[in-house]
Amino acid sequence: MAGAGEIAVEVLAALDEGRQVEPFSGRIAGFDNHAAYAVTAELRRLRSARGERPIGRKIGFTNRNIWAEYQVFEPIWGDVYDTVFREIPSGGTIRASHLPEPRIEPEIVLGIGRDLTADMSLEEVEASIDWVALGFEIVQSIFPGWRFAPSDCIADGGLHGGLHIGPKLEIAPADRPGLAARLAAVELELSCDGAVMDTGSGSNVLDGPVQALMHLAKVLDRDAHNPPLRAGEIVTTGTLTRAFPVFAGQQWSTSVSGGLPLEGLTAAIS
Repeated sequence: MAGAGEIAVEVLAALDEGRQVEPFSGRIAGFDNHAAYAVTAELRRLRSARGERPIGRKIGFTNRNIWAEYQVFEPIWGDVYDTVFREIPSGGTIRASHLPEPRIEPEIVLGIGRDLTADMSLEEVEASIDWVALGFEIVQSIFPGWRFAPSDCIADGGLHGGLHIGPKLEIAPADRPGLAARLAAVELELSCDGAVMDTGSGSNVLDGPVQALMHLAKVLDRDAHNPPLRAGEIVTTGTLTRAFPVFAGQQWSTSVSGGLPLEGLTAAIS
C-alpha cells in the first residue's frame, strides 16, 4: 500500500500541473478517511517546506442538499494556505482556470479569535468569532468527472483550490451572543453573468456556520494526525448553494439578505 507521503507527493504534483489522476480509493486497498487525513498532514508538511503557510481550514460537504449529487454523505475538511487566499474588492478577479475542473461556492467565512476545543458550548464558540465575511471558495477535483470517495476528497486537500473573501464584518463582543442564529438566517442569491443560478441560506451548512465550526472542532479532537483549531485561523464553512463549474470570462455575484449585514461579492473569473 502506498504511504501517506507518497500519495501527498502525487496530489501536490497533480495540483501544481493542473492534471487529474485516478482516485486512490479505487487503486489502494483500505484507503479510508483515517488514511486520507494522514495524507493531509503530509501535504501540509510538503507545502510548508516550500514556503506556503497554513492559515486556516475549509469545511466541505456541510450542505446536506448536495450530498446525493457527489455521493459524499459527511463533512470533510482541508487546509487553507496563504498562497491561495485573497481579500478582494467587489468587482475583483479570481484566477481559477489553472485548476482541474474548477467550481465556485459562495460561503460564510469566520475569523477565529481563540483556540477551539471539542467541549465548547455553542455560546463559547460564538464568543470566539472575531469577524465574518462572505467569500467565494474555488474547489477543484484532481479526479476526472468529480467522481470519488470521501477519502479521495480528503487526500485532495479537501478539494480546496482557493478562497477569496469580501469585506470583513467585525463582531464586537457584545454582538456575539445569538450569532449562530443570525448566521443561520442569512439568505443568499448566486448569479452568473446576471442570471440567477441558485439560492441558499446559512442554515444549509450543518444548520449554521457556527454549528459547522463546532463540528470541525469535534472532528479534530479525534484526529491523531492534524492540529486543533487555533486563534487566528480563518475557517470557510461550506457552500450555501450548489457548486457550479466556472470558466474564464464569467462574472459571478452574490446578494445577501437577513441575518447579518454582509456585503455581497462580485468577481470575474480568469
